[in-house]
Amino acid sequence: MTVAYPVNITPLIQADEQDWRRLWGAYQRFYAVELTEAIHASTWSRLLDPAEPIHGAIARNDNGEAIGLVHHIRHATCWSSADSCYLQDLYVDEGSRGTGAGRALIAHVVDAAAEYGVDYIHWLTHETNTRAMRLYDGVATRSGFVQYRIAIPG
Repeated sequence: MTVAYPVNITPLIQADEQDWRRLWGAYQRFYAVELTEAIHASTWSRLLDPAEPIHGAIARNDNGEAIGLVHHIRHATCWSSADSCYLQDLYVDEGSRGTGAGRALIAHVVDAAAEYGVDYIHWLTHETNTRAMRLYDGVATRSGFVQYRIAIPG
């Protein structure tokens, strides 16, 4: 799914931390959540650790400004002998939405998943995120599943 977009997508490296933190914080504000600094530090560390199944990438515009991020997780599944890939987080700055950056970030995950040899990519979005759903409906098929959660006290 390698396609040319007006953005440059690269895997996260140590030098991206400040930009990643800015985008990651904006993503959390978008969903009205607040994570602790310990979670930020742990997530960043895991994203850079080649032994971890979690990966990330950053999108930069033609001026080199960081405008988006994506996180994805390769994982085993009971439904196939191949792994699958969970696109966990996708965020594009408000001012850069509609530029193809979100589609390019998804394409990056598709390319990575193909390299992993996974059977499919899956993700969730909030039912009120209608703008993102317009993009997702153009690049993927809705599974029809509804997510349920049980929080584990800890």
